[in-house]
Amino acid sequence: MLQFGTPDPGLVYRDRPTAFGLVLGAGRLACVRVDRGQGSYHDLPGGAVDGAETEAQALVREFLEETGLTVRPVSRLVEAAQYFRKTDGTPLNNRGGVWIADRVALDPGRKVEVDHELVWLDPLEALSSLRHDAHAWAVTVWLRSGLAEPYGTQARTIR
Repeated sequence: MLQFGTPDPGLVYRDRPTAFGLVLGAGRLACVRVDRGQGSYHDLPGGAVDGAETEAQALVREFLEETGLTVRPVSRLVEAAQYFRKTDGTPLNNRGGVWIADRVALDPGRKVEVDHELVWLDPLEALSSLRHDAHAWAVTVWLRSGLAEPYGTQARTIR
């Protein structure tokens, strides 16, 4: 597994199992803008695997909580780890898969994370604006693999 980020000396980074996703709509990649005032950033939708969840189950739950999108996991594209510190300073090492997923439905009323906003970015724009290098690497692998092509050429409408 590729490891991204540089741990700060003297800190202990807890491993956190995670799942993140790549969903394309009309040639744009679903991302979340996390509102932290002047420290706001973009992430791929996803997050921690809770309890006995599988990565695929966590991906579906996290997409719904963060964006209101219901998704169907298609395939696990890559596995990566990312050292980082949460907004509150907690050091973590996100470790897990980045999945390709299909959009099933959009129901903004089911979104529960008020500081997360669904934004659709051009995949090349996402490369430069995603907070985590592991996410940008996953987008690069996806684009270079040709797997994004069928999604990018079919402009599907979210219903």
